[in-house]
Amino acid sequence: MINRETSLDSFIKHLEKRIEEEDYRNSVEKITFMTTLHVIKKKLGEK
Repeated sequence: MINRETSLDSFIKHLEKRIEEEDYRNSVEKITFMTTLHVIKKKLGEK
């Protein structure tokens, strides 16, 4: 379960897993997850 105490690394893994397993309600939610991951990784200096 994700909450305010969750580490950023855990959150990234959680989003990646949901995208990989296609665990989202619709294409808008998928794009939101992908955009969130992109922004976090960009800020961390990853690609």
